[in-house]
Order: sequence, then structure tokens, then C-alpha cells
Amino acid sequence: MPSIPQPLVPGDDGGADVSVTSALAGYSAGTAGAGEVVAALSGARLLVPVVALLTSSEVGEHGLRQEKESEMALPKLVGKDGREAVLAFTGAETLKRWRPDARPIQSTVPQVCQAAAHEGAAAVVVDVAGPVPFVIEGDVLAAFAAVGSGTLDRLAADVPGVTVARMAQTAEAPRRRRFGWLRRGRG
Repeated sequence: MPSIPQPLVPGDDGGADVSVTSALAGYSAGTAGAGEVVAALSGARLLVPVVALLTSSEVGEHGLRQEKESEMALPKLVGKDGREAVLAFTGAETLKRWRPDARPIQSTVPQVCQAAAHEGAAAVVVDVAGPVPFVIEGDVLAAFAAVGSGTLDRLAADVPGVTVARMAQTAEAPRRRRFGWLRRGRG
């Protein structure tokens, strides 16, 4: 029987991390680069949505169709180009903006990226419904997924002479790529 994970932050009120919202606002205004957002996200708690998915129904005694069984599912977004993305949110308000009935699961950015890689998704979209959507993809997604899987720690421990570098903000921001579902002007 699966166990319910313990919260990362007991007593979490669902609020977004101020450093993340500040970095996202700067990114939207053009005063901060993607590297600053990635640096802010690297230590932040995100909320991953889980939604109920009807698996079977039946007709009740009053002749109305009703739920018989359902499963909880991790929704994915499919872009116009067919690539899939896992969704994550900076806080409860941005999650409600997307889908009020979704249940939040606390997660770290490396855990979300690892889940995306495991699901074969090309990206993680943070705050897809705004106010400032942000896409984690490519090498940044792969690096976060490696951190989340423990691959880097095992590599450092098992291979003599290997030094593991931790991600940090750089002066040069990663190139902006547009994922099919985000509006122009935001990347």
C-alpha cells in the first residue's frame, strides 16, 4: 500500500516563496534573467497538482450517473508541438488560478524535474496560469533531475577524482525557448 509522504514544510500556509516571486516579477519586467529565477527556484518549495480521474461510473437508484471509482493523477500539459510538461506552482493561489479542485503536494524543484524526466516530459511549467509562467527545460531540467535522483551524490561518492558542482546563478542567462502553450512575450 502506498504511503502518504510527509510534508516538506509542516504548517506550510501555501504562500509562495518571496525570493521566487521577486525573481519572477523581475523576469517578467526584464530586469532579471532566467538564471536568477532558476537560482531562486533551486531552494524553493513548489506545489505539484494532483487531480481526481474518474475510472468507472454507475447509474444510481435515481437513474443518475455517479462516480464508482476514481484515481489520483498527475496532470501533464501537452504543447502545440506535442511535447509534454509537468505542472508546478509557486503557491496555493497560483494553483487555484489554474484549477481550484487540484490538490497540492509539496515538492522540491529537483523532485519535480526528476518526476518530469521519469514521465518523459520535456519540461516543467511553473505557474502556467500566471501571473508569470516560467519553463524549466533542456539542460536545466536534466541538471535538476540529476540532483533529485541522487545521481550527482552517488557519482561524487563512487568515482574517485570526480568533483560535483552545484548549480548557481550565472551572469549569462540561458537562452529563452518558447514552449507552445505560453503566450508571446513570456518565455
